[in-house]
Amino acid sequence: MDSPAQLTSVEICAGAGGQAHGLENAGFKHLALVENDRWCCETLRARRPWRDQVRELSVKEWKATTFKGQVDLFAGGVPCPPFSRAGRRLGADDERDLFPTAIELISECEPRAVMLENVRGLLATDFDDYRRDVIEGPLKEMGYVPRWKLLEARDYGVPQLRPRVLLVALKEDADEHFAWPDQDPDATSSVGEVLRREMGRGGWKGATEWAQRAKGIAPTLVGGSKKHGGPDLGPTQAKKQWAAMGVNGHLVATEPPGPDFPLDGNPVLTVRMTAMLQGFPRDWPFQGSKTAAYRQVGNAFPPPVAEAVGRKIRAALIASAPAALPAVLPTRVERGHGRAAA
Repeated sequence: MDSPAQLTSVEICAGAGGQAHGLENAGFKHLALVENDRWCCETLRARRPWRDQVRELSVKEWKATTFKGQVDLFAGGVPCPPFSRAGRRLGADDERDLFPTAIELISECEPRAVMLENVRGLLATDFDDYRRDVIEGPLKEMGYVPRWKLLEARDYGVPQLRPRVLLVALKEDADEHFAWPDQDPDATSSVGEVLRREMGRGGWKGATEWAQRAKGIAPTLVGGSKKHGGPDLGPTQAKKQWAAMGVNGHLVATEPPGPDFPLDGNPVLTVRMTAMLQGFPRDWPFQGSKTAAYRQVGNAFPPPVAEAVGRKIRAALIASAPAALPAVLPTRVERGHGRAAA
């Protein structure tokens, strides 16, 4: 380990780096970020410290044996369609199911801890056998203690309804020190509070009044698949919720509204605005076309949630080997949502 202040991690299905950014803030240094989407990889490389860690290939083609004995945390967000209501919920019969691959990679690099995220559908009773046989069983055989938790992003400072299922698995000596992060819904700002300055950046004089109307929490952003058409803010119900906050959810814009936009108009969110509603920093370097960039945003794991869980994993690992690393990281402020992280 290069720094006494950091633990190490590898991440699969890294996407545009939402989880990676959160874990970096939590004190993890990335040894590898594995992703097969071209534009996601370009975004990851645009973060200069990560450039050499990006592995642009399919997870099924990657081997983790190189990192055996060097990894503190194995992380990832494997594809959700096998367990999502938006997909066909085929579970193990879906060719996109990468949990078995993740388990194989974990066995190759033997990390001290595992953190994998997915959609809430994975906790449905339909998948009880799948979780037990495909995920929990092999992890227990390797000496891990698996824990499941449904987390709401809005409870960790993210101004969005985004429930995600987290699997955390630590070896027994560290598991006794692990606790899920405390919820703090009061730390979450409204859509208007988060986006007011950005909404007025193009000179729109109605931005302040609009922000007062947009007092709610954003519906869950949906990135869609590569077969999806142009970017929008989700299904019909979500668009109605956006309309109630004064937002036109049928489109995604490239620039904020200008000085000639009607004072009482319903503006269109930009890719940057949607990223801020995910908890990304305002200047996150998304690459590719508007559609490609928005897909990266909509499919991301909110960095503040990853950080909150990552800090708890880090604390548990340190508590199980107290001489190895300092137990406390300084609090990081402003991840794009304007609040200090716990």
